Amino acid sequence: MFDGYDSCSEDTSSSSSSDESEEEVAPLPSSLPIIKNNGQVYTYPDGKSGMATCEMCGMVGVRDAFYSKTKRFCSVSCSRSYSSNSKKASILARLQGKPPTKKAKVLQKQPLVAKLAAYAQYQATLQHQAKTKAAVPVEGFSWGNYINSNSFTAAPVTCFRHAPMGTCWGDISEGVRVEVPNTDCSLPTKVFWIAGIVKLAGYNALLRYEGFENDSSLDFWCNVCGSDIHPVGWCATSGKPLVPPRTIQHKYTNWKAFLVKRLTGAKTLPPDFSQKVSESMQYPFKTAMRVEVVDKTHLCRTRVAVVDSVIGGRLRLVYEESEDKSDDFWCHMYSPLIHHVGWSRSIGHRFKRSDLTKKQDGHFDAPPHLFLKVKEVDSAGEWFKEGMKLEAIDPLNLSAICVATIRKVLADGYLMIGIDGSEAADGSDWFCYHATSPSIFPVGFCEINMIELTPPRGYAKLPFKWFDYLRETDSIAAPVKLFNKEVPNHGFHVGMKLEAVDLMEPRLVCVATVTRIIHRLLRIHFDGWEEEYDQWVDCESPDLYPVGWCQLTGYQLQPPAPQSSRDSQSSSSKQKKKAKSQQYKGHKKMPSLQLKEELLDGEEYSFLQGASDQESNGSAGYYIKQEP
Repeated sequence: MFDGYDSCSEDTSSSSSSDESEEEVAPLPSSLPIIKNNGQVYTYPDGKSGMATCEMCGMVGVRDAFYSKTKRFCSVSCSRSYSSNSKKASILARLQGKPPTKKAKVLQKQPLVAKLAAYAQYQATLQHQAKTKAAVPVEGFSWGNYINSNSFTAAPVTCFRHAPMGTCWGDISEGVRVEVPNTDCSLPTKVFWIAGIVKLAGYNALLRYEGFENDSSLDFWCNVCGSDIHPVGWCATSGKPLVPPRTIQHKYTNWKAFLVKRLTGAKTLPPDFSQKVSESMQYPFKTAMRVEVVDKTHLCRTRVAVVDSVIGGRLRLVYEESEDKSDDFWCHMYSPLIHHVGWSRSIGHRFKRSDLTKKQDGHFDAPPHLFLKVKEVDSAGEWFKEGMKLEAIDPLNLSAICVATIRKVLADGYLMIGIDGSEAADGSDWFCYHATSPSIFPVGFCEINMIELTPPRGYAKLPFKWFDYLRETDSIAAPVKLFNKEVPNHGFHVGMKLEAVDLMEPRLVCVATVTRIIHRLLRIHFDGWEEEYDQWVDCESPDLYPVGWCQLTGYQLQPPAPQSSRDSQSSSSKQKKKAKSQQYKGHKKMPSLQLKEELLDGEEYSFLQGASDQESNGSAGYYIKQEP
C-alpha cells in the first residue's frame, strides 16, 4: 500500500532499475492526455520494499517513504510525538477506530505548480459535488445489469448535444484509464487504484481494475462524470494512496514496473474533466423566471408560467394562476414549447391573459436570449398558405403521423396546424409548429418511407390515397421545397438504449430504445410497454438523454415495465398504465385535455397578423403518387 505518484516532481532522477525496465507502448494519436514515462519519479508500490503503518497516527504508506531507519513513522512530527504524552491517547484513538489525524508524506517535495494544480483540482471536485445531486436509486433496476444481461448497446453521449458534456465528450472510449476507489481492500481509509474502461454505455462505463487482465469477476459500472472517477495523475497531485486490489496483490513483486509499462502511451481523462462536467451542468434558467408556455388544456394558446425548479436543464413550470402550484408543466429549457414573455403577441399567437394584474414579488421575465433560436425563414416569396395539406406528428398521439392542414400562418415562420377529421369547431386543438420543424412533412413522406399514415377520422375511402383526397377536398399540398430537409449525422442506430421523456406525461423519463430511424426521425419505444405508446421524436430533441443522465442529474428514472404489467396490457388494454397514465389509446385524443367541442374562455386574446396571398405552384406533386 502506497501513495500516488508525483508527476509534477522536481526530482528528475530515474526511479527505474535494470530489472524494472519494460518495453514502452507506442503513444496513441488522440485528443485525450497520454500518460508518459519520462523519467520522473513514480511512488508506485514496490513489493520488495513492503508497506508500513505509522505507529503514531496509524497512516498506511510506502515503507521507503517513511521516516527513520526503522520506518516506524510517516514523518518527523509523528516520531517526536510518539515519545510525548500524546502516545497513549493516539493508541486509544486507533483502538476505537477513529481516523488518523496525519497523512503519510512522500519523500519528494512537490513544486509550487503541483500544489496549485492539486488545489485547483480539489476546488473543482468540491464544486462538482455541490452542484451534482446524489443518484436517485430505482429499486430493482440497474442500467449496468440491464445492458450486460441482454448485450445491449447505448447511444453515445455525443448524440445528445444538449446534455452535459454532449459537445466536449471527446474520444472517451474503451481502453481509457482512470483512477477510482479501490473497493477490494480492507483498509479503514479510502484508497484508489487504476482501472480501464471495458465498455461504455452513455455516461456509464464498465471498469476493470488494472492487473486483472481477462478476469471480469470484479468489474463494476461507474458514471464517468461522477465525483469518484479521476484522470490518471489525480492521486499524485491530491496526495491519495494507490493500492492494488487485494485479489491480485500477490501477482507482481514490482508494481511500479508493471504500472509504468501498462500506462505508458495509454489514454486518460483530461485533467480539467471534472471542471468541464461542472460547467456543463450550469443552467441559465433560474427559479422565479416567467416564461410563455403552451397551455396543456388548450394547445392552441400559450400562458404565462413561472420556473419552479430546474433539474438537469428540465424545467418544472407552474402556471401563474395556480395558487397551490399543482397546475404544472415539465419541459426542457430548449423545448420549442416555451418562449419569452411577449412572444405570442409578436407573432400573432393566441394567448390566455392571467388574472394577476401584476407580477408577484420576486418573479421576473426570463431574458429572450435564453430560449431556443429557430432558423430564419424567407416568407416573402413562395410560402405556406392556409388550407394547404401536409403530414404532421399528432402532438396528442405521438405514435401517429397524420393527415393535417395549415389553419393559420403566423409571423416569423410559425404555423397553426390542425389534424384532419378530429378538429374542434373553434380551433381550440390547433397546435403551433415552426416551418423548419422536423415534426411536419410534405405530402407523400409516409408512403415513400413506408410509415403508416393515419387518415382523417371517419374517412371511409381506404386505403387512403393523397391524390384522391386532395381532389375530394379541393386542396393543394404544401410545396416540398418549403420543408426542412436537413439530416444531421446524428450517430443513432436501431437498437440503441437511451433515457427518453414520455411526452404524453413529460415529468417522466423512461428507459427506452430506438426502434426505427427515418432520416432524422427516431421511433422511440418505452421498454416493457406496448408499441402503441411509442413516440416519433427528432434526433436533436432535448427530451432524449444518454444512459446515466438521470443518475448524473438526480432525476428519477422510470424502469421498464415488469412482466406482470406487460401481461396485464394484453389482457386489459384499458387499464391505466402505471406512472404513464391514460393519455391516449390508439388514435384517440387525450381525454384530460378537453379539446373537443369546448369553447375557450373570454380571457383569450388573438394577436392577428396579415398573411401572404400568393398561390402555391403545386410543386408538392413530386411526393404524390399520381393515378394513371
